[in-house]
Amino acid sequence: MEQPSNSLLERGSLLEFVNVSKAFADTIAVDAVSCAIAAGCFVALVGASGSGKSSLLKTVNRLGDPDRGRVLLAGEDVHDAAPAMLRRRIGYVFQGVGLFPHMNVAENIGIGPRLAGTRATAGRIAQLLELVELDNSYAGRMPHELSGGQRQRIGVARALAGNPQLLLMDEPFGALDPLTRDGLGKRVRALHDQLHLTTMMVTHDMAEALLLADRILVMDSGRIVADETPRSLLAGAGGPIAQAMVSVPREQAEALARMANIDRPPA
Repeated sequence: MEQPSNSLLERGSLLEFVNVSKAFADTIAVDAVSCAIAAGCFVALVGASGSGKSSLLKTVNRLGDPDRGRVLLAGEDVHDAAPAMLRRRIGYVFQGVGLFPHMNVAENIGIGPRLAGTRATAGRIAQLLELVELDNSYAGRMPHELSGGQRQRIGVARALAGNPQLLLMDEPFGALDPLTRDGLGKRVRALHDQLHLTTMMVTHDMAEALLLADRILVMDSGRIVADETPRSLLAGAGGPIAQAMVSVPREQAEALARMANIDRPPA
């Protein structure tokens, strides 16, 4: 059996992938990935559709166990943990939100603690709503009464209800309009800092990754092909696949700058 990399854990890693592989029939989704995520880091996992981002993320909370390799949370193999207790340590936000339509907002937020055998008090629900910038009047509302952005904020509150060590986010803002997406992204980053979380977010949007993350992992064909900071990616590091992704927001920014200069009246 493979042993965890003590040198990585000694440097304060909360999450570690050790030779993780995952296949679906003849398709290799994750191909021998090894990396460590430091406690307190905000990591964006980016890549084209089918690159393996979501498959790798789901090995952490056991929504998709790896075929080979190990996933370590605070040095412990997640496969050895009871799924209910593991998911209490891990908050999970995904694009579809998945609120239960027959439960009100307070019940949806409190479902994690309830399944773990505890109860989220009304005061705790109010606190969680405040964290996602919603007032306590939302507690009694039903999901169908909420906008897409409000539902996603409730999804974030639900993920935080168990005071997790780790926050996983799988394309959390993909279905939102640009203004709502930008505002919620900034709020999640602020919560990451305020609550001292470790966050791993899957996104196909390189601009979003550059603006929110401390570290960016670029995946292609199931492998991590670049591991860089936003600053180093913008400076040209990471290789051709990473730079092809960076070129999209860079070219958009340059085009907007040219338009602004064209429209600017002469001095």
